Amino acid sequence: MTDVTIRRALLSVSDKTGLADLGRALAAHGVELVSTGGTAAALRDAGLTVRDISDLTGFPEMMDGRVKTLHPKVHGGLLAVRDDPAHAASMAEHEIGAIDLVVVNLYPFAATVAKGAGREEVIENIDIGGPSMVRSAAKNHHYVTIVTDPADYGVLIEALEATGGATSLDFRKAMAAKAFAATAAYDAAIAQWFAVTDQQQHFPHTLLSASKLVSTLRYGENPHQSAALYVPAQGSAVKGLPQARQLQGKELSYNNYNDANAALELIAEFGTDKPAVVIVKHANPCGVAVAATPLEAWKAALACDSVSAFGGIVALNTPLDGPTAEAICEIFTEVVVAPGADDAALTAFARKKNLRLLVLDEMPSANRSGLITVPIAGGVLVQDRDNGALTDDMLQVVTKRQPTEQELADCRFAWTVAKHVKSNAIVYAREGVTAGIGAGQMNRRDSARIAAVKAQEAAETYGWSAPRTVGSAVASDAFFPFADGLLAAVEAGATAVIQPGGSIRDDEVIAAADAAGLAMVFTGMRHFRH
Repeated sequence: MTDVTIRRALLSVSDKTGLADLGRALAAHGVELVSTGGTAAALRDAGLTVRDISDLTGFPEMMDGRVKTLHPKVHGGLLAVRDDPAHAASMAEHEIGAIDLVVVNLYPFAATVAKGAGREEVIENIDIGGPSMVRSAAKNHHYVTIVTDPADYGVLIEALEATGGATSLDFRKAMAAKAFAATAAYDAAIAQWFAVTDQQQHFPHTLLSASKLVSTLRYGENPHQSAALYVPAQGSAVKGLPQARQLQGKELSYNNYNDANAALELIAEFGTDKPAVVIVKHANPCGVAVAATPLEAWKAALACDSVSAFGGIVALNTPLDGPTAEAICEIFTEVVVAPGADDAALTAFARKKNLRLLVLDEMPSANRSGLITVPIAGGVLVQDRDNGALTDDMLQVVTKRQPTEQELADCRFAWTVAKHVKSNAIVYAREGVTAGIGAGQMNRRDSARIAAVKAQEAAETYGWSAPRTVGSAVASDAFFPFADGLLAAVEAGATAVIQPGGSIRDDEVIAAADAAGLAMVFTGMRHFRH
């Protein structure tokens, strides 16, 4: 027989959501309710009879509630193996009654940290008794039911109704697994706060994190791979795709999330002062533009590489309007991400039922702090996010010709985009629009040539007299190791170059730029992205 009838329950929760309803359901099954402090008061306010924990232990709550459940009559009642004669004898000798159900959720440590509380308040919100009870009950799940999440109260009530006041072993196992995960995540949050915030360890001695399953996905990067979406177990201050509202379209796939995140990370670079549009394909931007209106930005970004944009991801930094949505619907688009959409836009997209529309209430910060982790065989690589941003004092003109004001603006724009293009990255840009993007090549010359080819194809497609690379600025995510990559940009018509510098052949590259009449700026910073 694996069912255990609930005769006594111990309830101690910081989150009172659903507590009264649960208390009434337990009382209806004749369960004795034992509780602590505020939880006991809330149950009594609901008209329920509650036994104080101090009455059970024979010892008063003390030290501002720090010591109330750390007692043999609590943990003995939780940990006793009921059909072990020696355990049963100890319970009888010391007058320890069995506790069949524990309902606990922990002090709001993460929420306390998130609101910017001082150190003393943070420390006071480290729960001690709660995790101890949770672990005791979860360990002894063969006899004891543990519930840590208010979302499971309804499931517990249904289980009691179905069995006449008992729980099954399968249910208790499931709740125990969830309980251990809850205490692990809680301890991880505390450990990280101590290491990173309190002790200011950039790379903690032990790197801990805990994530909670949001959903399983249809498959991973390829159909033979499984995949799932998780979010931080203790909540996240950063809002992104998992927090977005999906207003229409199919379920997002692994690749949709990956590509849409790449688009979101890049669009965040442009703030919200002027409308910008980013089009991404396979995690690389294939068109980026800033313009007076979202529609103009869309058209300019699309013209950079309309072939690659087919089946791509679109991100905007301003709310979608009807005309822009209508234009986006003219080609096949997988996902659109924006900080809002008007009724006309929603009407336009409604005709494309498979198009996934995601609306964010808050855009992520482009320069937020954090660590990036990459699993490798036998370990994990960890590094800071790439928050490198240009400042005026970083820019060093190394050629005889100074860049014009427009060329310098184009350099900055191209540099921003290149930061989000897989290495080796070359980006041509003119007047706030990408003219050609070369991504992920094994040498920089090929990236420069591929970007120029795309620009030439765009000119032929749209009937322009010359590709947009003519008169453009070109950004290279790392230095030119040889002059050949620069000369490819010269052939494409670029008139200004921005690159990190630092090659042993810088003099050769500078000489080539001077010979071609280019203006070239060194940044002293590179943006490898693998």
